[in-house]
Amino acid sequence: MTESTAPQSEHRTVLLRGGDVHSPADPFATAMVVERGHVAWVGSEGAADAFASGVDEVIDLEGALVTPAFTDAHVHTTSTGLALTGLDLSDARTLAEVLDLVRTHTAAHPADRVVLGHGWDATRWPEQRPPSRGELDAAAGGRPVYLPRIDVHSAVVTTALLDLVPGVTALAGYHPDAPLTGAAHHAVRSAAHDAVSPQQRADAQRAALDHAASLGIGTVHECGGPDISDEDDFTGLLKLAAARPGPRVFGYWAEQVGDEKDARRIRELGAIGAAGDLFVDGSLGSHTACLHEPYADGPAGQTGTAHLDAAQIAAHVTACTEAGLQAGFHAIGDAAVSAVVAGVRAASETLGLARIRAARHRVEHAEMLTPETIAAFAELGLTASVQPAFDAAWGGEDGMYAQRLGVVRARTLNPYAGLLRAGVPLAFGSDSPVTPLDPWGTVRAAAFHRSPEHRISVRAGFTAHTRGGWRAVGRDDAGTLVPGAPADYAVWRTEELVVQAPDDRVARWSTDPRSGTPGLPDLTPGGELPVCLRTVIFGQTVYVRPNG
Repeated sequence: MTESTAPQSEHRTVLLRGGDVHSPADPFATAMVVERGHVAWVGSEGAADAFASGVDEVIDLEGALVTPAFTDAHVHTTSTGLALTGLDLSDARTLAEVLDLVRTHTAAHPADRVVLGHGWDATRWPEQRPPSRGELDAAAGGRPVYLPRIDVHSAVVTTALLDLVPGVTALAGYHPDAPLTGAAHHAVRSAAHDAVSPQQRADAQRAALDHAASLGIGTVHECGGPDISDEDDFTGLLKLAAARPGPRVFGYWAEQVGDEKDARRIRELGAIGAAGDLFVDGSLGSHTACLHEPYADGPAGQTGTAHLDAAQIAAHVTACTEAGLQAGFHAIGDAAVSAVVAGVRAASETLGLARIRAARHRVEHAEMLTPETIAAFAELGLTASVQPAFDAAWGGEDGMYAQRLGVVRARTLNPYAGLLRAGVPLAFGSDSPVTPLDPWGTVRAAAFHRSPEHRISVRAGFTAHTRGGWRAVGRDDAGTLVPGAPADYAVWRTEELVVQAPDDRVARWSTDPRSGTPGLPDLTPGGELPVCLRTVIFGQTVYVRPNG
């Protein structure tokens, strides 16, 4: 794979010194040299003196921490930008507040052809229900409005938007006065996004990438597909990202592959895999994740929605593997995860286990796992692309997961410790805008999982959010600050560095200098998270915090 870089100015040789450099090459490093877009050296302050006269620039870190830039392994970039620049409902705490926000926003944006919002979650409201179509029509003054639920697997819309989609009432997932799901949701989402002008779309993409850079994120995995966005959105993003300084974008296109011709078309779009949100099921919040046993709070016998079966999964994985293309799926419920495992295993019986493992196929979300499916992930070489902020948002005995599944089943979700013990590669992401871009918050959520048995060390979480994302795209030479690696790094203002692990005895031992374990910021809940001062990608500065 070639380097994804924007047009570069002449590379300068830079010495950073006087801080802490998080590097496995030297656990006590305080300095680093960057040359020609790569890390050239890391080491001690004393040794840095030998480089000072031969570099173009010396940066005094003034005690700041330098780490690899984060990789967010699951992002919807345009939707993230539209949420940043549009109607954000994620902080609304009542149904009435949502309607007020819709009323205010539509009045303030009379020229928008369709009003786009995002982020409502009725499980957080005292009313425990979404707005009715009549309530939304009244608040919007008859305007077309599209408001996806926070998981983006269902949406409430106005009558005026439905009128733009002929035949929508005959589609699966249409409900006269309840959130739309399935094909009906996909149809109204397509209509809403078609109303976004190319300029609005590009502005949203820039806003999302700039925001990512301000958080120390150097790379994002864009998860596009025909049920999520459109080809112009996907190719436009890749072109925009390649032409400007900012986070690298690796694109996945979620469309089934049946033969080499299909695989070639995926590559022509600029995608590195037919993966990402290739839906095997839906989401727990929308009652569409596919379960072995019924939902605890749904209609009797309801087990969600299956979009792909094991045979379809096997065919996709086989075709992708033969074409040298990465495959992947969105799977949340235990029945969906079981289908993925059965399908990938069937492909391995056709092509051989070694070829399947070498392809590094991936599964997005993978929330409802059992010891058996965890073992299968390890056996088949599947990467678990997961979102710890989901547990922070919806886990716990009073959270949405417990409402949907009951406390006992909910407690089994997102078993990061079990995945790591089994040797399953982890890549952390946000699924933004479902949960915000927030890398340190994501690591915190994994280290302080609401179910203590699933907690992992801060170091393991940090690795999953840096090197793990690079490994998930087949790159083992990046995501860590060692000589020869791409110079993708971030500089942070933070407090004392510590080593945090779920087992306190391990944490105490690891702080002993003899352990050689480099420290990381204290992510104990309630404390301040590190502040990004600078983000650098391939040796080029793409973000500097105003006023330091």
